[in-house]
Amino acid sequence: MIGYYDYTVVLTYLSMLSATTGIMLCLNDIGHPYLGMIFLMFCGLCDAFDGKVARTKKNRTDSMKKFGIQIDSLSDLVAFGVLPACIGIAMLRSSIEFLTFPHIKFLHLHLADKSTIIKIILTIIAVFYTLAAMVRLAYFNVIEEERQETETGVRKTYIGLPVTSSALVFPTILLIHIFCSADLTLLYFLFLAIVGFLFVSDIQVKKPTTKGILVMISIGIVEAAALAFIFIVMRNK
Repeated sequence: MIGYYDYTVVLTYLSMLSATTGIMLCLNDIGHPYLGMIFLMFCGLCDAFDGKVARTKKNRTDSMKKFGIQIDSLSDLVAFGVLPACIGIAMLRSSIEFLTFPHIKFLHLHLADKSTIIKIILTIIAVFYTLAAMVRLAYFNVIEEERQETETGVRKTYIGLPVTSSALVFPTILLIHIFCSADLTLLYFLFLAIVGFLFVSDIQVKKPTTKGILVMISIGIVEAAALAFIFIVMRNK
């Protein structure tokens, strides 16, 4: 059987499984954007540690290292490129209200109320976002390979916004629904466009330290708990 299956790639495989599940749930009749966000944040959690876990194995061959790099990028494209776009499409086709707070509407969007041209534009934005994520990941792989030929250790800065940032940006937008009765679907797609542009921009982003990663993980856990509470507990009241 081809491929590698030791502990160094488990988190990457889990991230891929989570992303694929989230996409399928968003795009079928039982789907819900909140469910997709929970799977997206789990992907972010896996990505935060997969590199550190892989580096604990000291006797990895060059083939194992290159394989790990390839599957990490492929998984990131699905998790942080395709999944957020699918969540946006799920928001576009949703019309969901929670009665727990009678004056607050969650993802209240009647698709029929949106003109065809608006739907086309928003779909193009989602496609652009996914393309930008792919370009950013491919470019990073090329630059990283060139860097490793002349440098040792891990890089300290990134060129362009890392795609994993989507695991924190987009759940925050959904959580705004708790406090705002407005339809935020257009805001979500606006951020898809902005974040997609930042993926392929030449801005310098400092790589987070371990402390910074832990802070982001803590924020993600709080967001995931809030989304789960809203979706499961409040909906059943």
